Amino acid sequence: MPVVPLTDIVGPAARERYGVPAVNVLNDLTLEGVLAGAVEARSPLIVQTSVKTVKSIGSEVLFAMWTAMTRGIEVPVTLHLDHCPDRAVITECLERGWNSVLFDAHSLSLDENQRQTVEVVAEARRTGAHVEGEIEGIGVEDGVGSEAVGPDGRLAVERQVEFVRATGIDVFAPAIGNAHGQYASAPTLESDKVSAIVEATGVPVALHGGTGLSTEQFHDLIARGCAKVNISTGLKERYMRSSLDFLRGAEAESRWDPPSLFTAVQADVVAFTRNLCETFGSAGRAA
Repeated sequence: MPVVPLTDIVGPAARERYGVPAVNVLNDLTLEGVLAGAVEARSPLIVQTSVKTVKSIGSEVLFAMWTAMTRGIEVPVTLHLDHCPDRAVITECLERGWNSVLFDAHSLSLDENQRQTVEVVAEARRTGAHVEGEIEGIGVEDGVGSEAVGPDGRLAVERQVEFVRATGIDVFAPAIGNAHGQYASAPTLESDKVSAIVEATGVPVALHGGTGLSTEQFHDLIARGCAKVNISTGLKERYMRSSLDFLRGAEAESRWDPPSLFTAVQADVVAFTRNLCETFGSAGRAA
């Protein structure tokens, strides 16, 4: 099954009320691992790249890796640029072949955010790509964003709905008490906002700050229309803890074999991704 547009993945998920993992990859090993996990689960998958990853690896090399690893893939997958406030990086990725972008302009005034989001939507349409939009800050992700809520404060659902309709975005990422990174305590989420936004617009919602939420919270939000479930911190932690565990064993045995490290870490990434698909209800949806 070929690489598909973002809406081909989140549209069915929103209608049938399951969530699709949107996982931020770090390098070739994690990219290969999350793809393999989705194939094992027979699940659609959204692969995400942060601005930091795009800049550190380079869009040309990153997209070449994506093209090579998805050639002949058996489940629907799509490539998404996560939290990007930089219009130049958005243009670079769209021209390179990314299927969608999150234009994160929450630090701008609401009017300016809306105006520029309309422009990004028009730019994306010229390459057949889609756009996720955001009004309020959800927190810092790979150095992008702010710990503070956006300049307009927590907005009423009516204004969020107006933004979605005015911009023509394909996915919306609302602030509902969620946050990036690990939660210090269980968050109190404004789940009703998700239901209201989806009902009023018909546009799927993206759940950010997924790492650390309970299975019950995931299921409730997905049932309300969160079709895209972002996971970044969880993968980073799994990747680094897996590496650390293997290296401790290697040190104890004085066996230094990098390919064995890569194999072990990738197996953990595959299992991690497969578990996300099962938790979110996307497993078996590509069968």
